[in-house]
Amino acid sequence: MVYFRPMLTATNIEKFYGKLHVLKGVDISIGKGEIVSIVGSSGAGKSTLLHILGTLDCPDNGQVVLNNQRIDKLTGKALAKFRNTHIGFIFQFHHLLPEFTALENVCIPGWIAGAKKKETQEKAAELLKNLGLGERLQNKPHQLSGGEQQRVAVARALINNPAIVMADEPTGNLDSENGRELHKLFIELRDKYQQSFLIVTHNEELAQMSDRIVHMKDGKIIS
Repeated sequence: MVYFRPMLTATNIEKFYGKLHVLKGVDISIGKGEIVSIVGSSGAGKSTLLHILGTLDCPDNGQVVLNNQRIDKLTGKALAKFRNTHIGFIFQFHHLLPEFTALENVCIPGWIAGAKKKETQEKAAELLKNLGLGERLQNKPHQLSGGEQQRVAVARALINNPAIVMADEPTGNLDSENGRELHKLFIELRDKYQQSFLIVTHNEELAQMSDRIVHMKDGKIIS
């Protein structure tokens, strides 16, 4: 069994929406270079947990530590800066900005982080070329297929060398073949860059391609 050094750890995570107890004391740890998939039925709390681990939402109880820093207590500009530089996101719907090219969409998080424009463009171009989009740098989202748009979203998630990429149903808007290709791409990126991934998915077949599967039910991890 491969050992992955712990990099993200969440302890006793609870979340309420009004009287609804969505997360009920969840503990989870993700290792450096590990691909973990969270599976479970709708309403199990998968996306809520992902959003809390990704600092898009706050837990009502518990703590989240990423690279030895307590992140559930960060607020305001400090939180925004940490999220931008340490966490990459991929969503079911690509959320690419339609008025910008593929290259520009990938560059935006780097520019927000204060990186130099030319260096960011060069890095974004290299990422897109590595993802098979070297001929599509100047295309806008409507000129790309669904699979190509999702690869642009992957490059955007990687531009700031994040500690972890969090993906919420990343294949939900893709056909089966493109879905498999995306998961294979995650494996390639892990092998090449030691990139960690946390993936929420309903697709058990694709989850089997991960290093580890976490099953959730009724706001708890059951295995």
